[in-house]
Amino acid sequence: MDEGVAQGDSKPTTIGLRVPALPEQLGMLRALAETVALVADFAVDEVNDIRLALDEVAMISISGAVPGSVLECELSYDSAGMTVRVETMASSSAVLEDGALSWHIVRTLTDSVRAVQEPFAIPARGYPTLVEFHWQRAVPR
Repeated sequence: MDEGVAQGDSKPTTIGLRVPALPEQLGMLRALAETVALVADFAVDEVNDIRLALDEVAMISISGAVPGSVLECELSYDSAGMTVRVETMASSSAVLEDGALSWHIVRTLTDSVRAVQEPFAIPARGYPTLVEFHWQRAVPR
């Protein structure tokens, strides 16, 4: 029985999770990425790459998050690929500095990466920050 993505399925399925922006939540995010990628019928090496890319993005996001804030993660997949969005409230505008090894890993493992940081939000005491990456299937399903 094949429970993966149906042939020609173009409507995305989206799974989301909201957790405290703490290092102890990395295991939950890794498990989510692995489970969703397996259900979406990605190959094992693709699952590992998606999980590692999310892990790097989450570590960057958590390490720069405003204390007490949350991390929101959303994984959307369809027959063509998967898009992962991670949103946090960053304590500094330097969180998205491009020179870090983590960013190199994410760019290497994914087909595209987009990072956006909004101006300082006074009520939230930080910079709303979004990182999104896309993984294109080698062979669309």
